[in-house]
Amino acid sequence: MNTIVFVEDDAEVGSLIAAYLAKHDMQVTVEPRGDQAEETILRENPDLVLLDIMLPGKDGMTICRDLRAKWSGPIVLLTSLDSDMNHILALEMGACDYILKTTPPAVLLARLRLHLRQNEQATLTKGLQETSLTPYKALHFGTLTIDPINRVVILANTEISLSTADFELLWELATHAGQIMDRDALLKNLRGVSYDGLDRSVDVAISRLRKNCSITPQNLIALKLCVTKAIFLRLMHGIVTINNQMTNICSSEKENN
Repeated sequence: MNTIVFVEDDAEVGSLIAAYLAKHDMQVTVEPRGDQAEETILRENPDLVLLDIMLPGKDGMTICRDLRAKWSGPIVLLTSLDSDMNHILALEMGACDYILKTTPPAVLLARLRLHLRQNEQATLTKGLQETSLTPYKALHFGTLTIDPINRVVILANTEISLSTADFELLWELATHAGQIMDRDALLKNLRGVSYDGLDRSVDVAISRLRKNCSITPQNLIALKLCVTKAIFLRLMHGIVTINNQMTNICSSEKENN
C-alpha cells in the first residue's frame, strides 16, 4: 500500500480525497497546517506528498522548495489556483506535477499512480546501479569538486547546497563528461522512464541547477571560470552538453546561447 501525506487545511476536501484514495489502496495522512507540514512529512516519510498552496502558517510553494533539500520523493501540488505562473513556479520549486482541484478524482488517481510508479522504478534502478558498481570517488573539474559519498559540491572553495535530485543530475552529467546526453538518456538514467516528448522536467532541473550553482558577488566576483578540466553545462535544442575544456556553469542563458 502506498503512503501519502496530504497537506490541506480544508477539512472537507482533505477528508473526501483521503477517503477516495483509501478506496484505491493508498494510506493518506492529512496535515492541515503549512508550518507543520515539513515535520510531518519527514516523520512519516511517505511515498508521495500531495500539497495545497494556500495554507496557514506556510504556503505550499515555500514548503515544496524547503522540502526538496531534505526529501527526494514526488511532490504534487493540488490547488484551486489556475495560473500558468504558479504552475511554472511549482515546477521550478521542485514539484513533479501541478493539478487543479477541479480535476476528476479518477484522473487525479491516475496521475498520482503514474508518479508513484516512476519513483518506484527510479529507486529500483538506482539501487541496482549502486550494488553493481564500484563505489564512486570524488570528481574534480578545475575548481569544481563533486563528492558522491558525502553528497557535497564545492565550487571555487564555496560549498553549493543542492537538493538530492539536483545533485544526482549534476553527478549524472559529470560522470558522462565529454558526451552529449539528450532528455531521453537523462530521464532513463535518473528516473527509469523514457522521454515522452512533453516532459519538461529536465529543462526545469537544468535551469534550477544552474541557478543553484550561480556565483554571486558575495562569494566570488568573477562570473566565469576558465580552467583546463571543468564542466560546461548547456541546454540547447533539447541537448545537454558536457565539455571538458571550459567551465561556464555560472554564465547567463544569453551567454550560453
